[in-house]
Amino acid sequence: MNEETVYESTLSKDDLLEEAMSQYGKEVLYVAYSYVKDYRLAEDIAQEVFIRFYQRYDSFRNESSLKTWIIRIAINQSKDHLKKWETRKLLFTNKLNEIIQEFRGNDPQNQALYKEISRELHRKLLSLPVKYREVLFLFYYEGLKISEIADCLEININTAKTRLKTGKEKLQKLYPKGVPYNG
Repeated sequence: MNEETVYESTLSKDDLLEEAMSQYGKEVLYVAYSYVKDYRLAEDIAQEVFIRFYQRYDSFRNESSLKTWIIRIAINQSKDHLKKWETRKLLFTNKLNEIIQEFRGNDPQNQALYKEISRELHRKLLSLPVKYREVLFLFYYEGLKISEIADCLEININTAKTRLKTGKEKLQKLYPKGVPYNG
């Protein structure tokens, strides 16, 4: 039994919901937003994720971490929405901008350069097929391990590894001379 499981077992279901929302709410929102590209819709999906979490918590078998299980619910909810609306693109704006923000500093010239790099990277990420985009997003922006990605997407771990490798290769091919930053 890991620390997370011990901690969870001491909370009531309502307290656990509140704790999960506090701890993973932002990540769930990012995942939903990355699929649906609409902040309000992503908020609705995030609410649905936590409703499902609450309804299905008794079926959680601790075969994965709670985070992985919640992210999997978020992915499934988002994909269900995409199937309904027959839309297929991911948007990484929020998380990508946070990461870019960390590195760009206060120099106006750097800020302009990073803004352009961010837009370009964003466009190139969106040009990749969904199966590669989602793996890249979960690995680089959500910080999930390959095994957690495989759990979230309900795919074989080797498939997750292959998609990550292929996604990186496809993204690199879109930058034949490397990322345009000399920083």
